[in-house]
Amino acid sequence: MRRGLVHLLAWTLATGAAATMTWWGVHTVMAGTAYDPPRALPITAADVAGQKSTAPEPNPLATTSAPEPTRPAPAPTPTPSTSPSPTSTPAPSATPSKTRTPSTVKAYDTDGGRAVFDLGTDYATLVSATPGAGWSMQVWKTETWIRVEFAAGADRVTVFCTWHDGPPHVQVLTY
Repeated sequence: MRRGLVHLLAWTLATGAAATMTWWGVHTVMAGTAYDPPRALPITAADVAGQKSTAPEPNPLATTSAPEPTRPAPAPTPTPSTSPSPTSTPAPSATPSKTRTPSTVKAYDTDGGRAVFDLGTDYATLVSATPGAGWSMQVWKTETWIRVEFAAGADRVTVFCTWHDGPPHVQVLTY
């Protein structure tokens, strides 16, 4: 009986240690990975109308369609409350927003994986980045560039998107 309890205790400790080491290893790898889940870019009636005519944009407060995705703003924006009040809805801006500029979604397939960018006239956003089989991925972002690096052993493939001095430019570097 005592021998069985010793074996049970040893098995429990070994299993606990293995599970802890596995969790720690996966957590360490995943903590260093930044991944933006893929998102669909909606085409709204206002976008289509704006491309076909030069008529002024409709009031966004009067439409019932889903709002357009916006770029992260440096200043915090107010969150809408559950009760309708004039102070919870931001007033429309007189200057055009960067999210209303035409953009193109482009995918870059490499040996290490695939990076998809939404390229505007003066900005870019990472839509998704997916490493290939056997490759890992890491993403860095600033206000003027995005770097996606795929790695497998000593092999590296970097997809570098910059827009600090003009429209977005994408380079794929293999080393």
